[in-house]
This record gives sequence, structure tokens and C-alpha cells, in this order.
Amino acid sequence: MDEAVAEAAAGLPAELPVVSAFLEIVEGRLIQDGINELEAQGVTDLIVIPLFVSSGSTHIDEIAYALGVKDTPEKETDLERFRVSGRVIFGDPIDDDPLVAEMVWDKVKELSESPDREVLLLVGHGSIHEAFLKRWERGISSLAARVGQISGLAAADYALLNPDSVRRKVGFWSEEQGYDVIVAPLFLSAGYFTKTMIPSRLNGLSYRYSGDALLPHPLLSRWMLQHILHIMGSLTI
Repeated sequence: MDEAVAEAAAGLPAELPVVSAFLEIVEGRLIQDGINELEAQGVTDLIVIPLFVSSGSTHIDEIAYALGVKDTPEKETDLERFRVSGRVIFGDPIDDDPLVAEMVWDKVKELSESPDREVLLLVGHGSIHEAFLKRWERGISSLAARVGQISGLAAADYALLNPDSVRRKVGFWSEEQGYDVIVAPLFLSAGYFTKTMIPSRLNGLSYRYSGDALLPHPLLSRWMLQHILHIMGSLTI
């Protein structure tokens, strides 16, 4: 992620400070650390880009709450309010951006052999919480349609790990409809979900899968830069 952030920052005014921070685990680089670093440089307006693939992520809700963007979280959270002195401008997650559709297809296109006989199945995390699930479905269905348009495959569909529809969707397209299924994970980074969970849901089924996550990919930095510049252009002092 750091490389993508650095590439995006290179397209911004040189005097504009940029930091990347994490929700958890990475000691010294948590969100509060990033806020402290920026405010120590005199920053009064913080543009926050939530680097998540879907607006259905509950993490976005709790981060927005902790930053003071919303008064109450939609879902209960243990995340406490951050100490923020400046104004927070909260951006949008990735969702169905056209650049992300290109990223998805770039990661799996080498698996394609006969496009007219193939279906792409985009697999995301999903959510057990109804309001968040609807956002997941809205974003991933639109993104799958975008990938289908640029790929030239016979069809494109989506499935979620929560609630689980992955095995049913692969079985439908491969066994009932007779297509070859290319499974594309909608995850920024490779890990347990891409390497273990998705394959475990598909034992015994016929499908193609590289397991590659979206990162690294040069288009992510372009997405970030475009998003930041759009927000900057809409700001009023």
C-alpha cells in the first residue's frame, strides 16, 4: 500500500503532506498516529480516503464515527473517538470505480482461454448485517457488470463469503449452465481469505483461480489521486 500512496502523492502539490495509516496491528502507524503527524505539521483540514473495496465494510462506519464524521455508528464498535482538532473530509471507498474494474480484469485475464464460454465470478467478503450487505451487493454487482463489459466474457456475476453464496454460484455457472468459471477475489491484499477460505468453499468444483489480490497494481495510485483531487476541487475554505 505504501508504494501506491507514494505514487499518488507524487501527483499532488509538493507542499501537501500525505500519510498512510492502519486501523490496527501496525504499531506506530495507526490512525491516531497519522492524525498526530499531520496536525504536528499544522494541518487543519484532513482528507481521509478509506482504502476499502466496499462501502458495505463495517470498518468504514466505525472509522467515520471515530473521526467525528458521524454522531453514532450504525453498528456497535469498540473503536474510541480519535483526538482530532481539524476538519475531517471523509472520502468514498473503492466500490465500482471503472479503474478498479480494469484492475480486477488485469489480475485474471491470463486465465481466459475461450471468452465466449467463460464466466467471471467476482468474490467479496460481504456482511451479515443487512444494511451493510445491501451496500456490498450494490457495489459488487455494479463492479462485476463493469468487468464483464471490458472482459468480453460470456457473463459476469458476483458471490459473497457472508452470507455464503460462492459454492452455489460456481456450481450454477459450471454445472447447470456449462460455462468455465474464472473466480476473481475482490480483496486488496492476499491473505487468509484469498489463499484459504475461497478455495475451501469450492472443493470438488471446476473453476480457474489464481488467488491474486488487487494489489500491487499501478491503477490504485491513479484511483487515489483522482479521488483526492476531486475532493480538493470541491472544498470551500
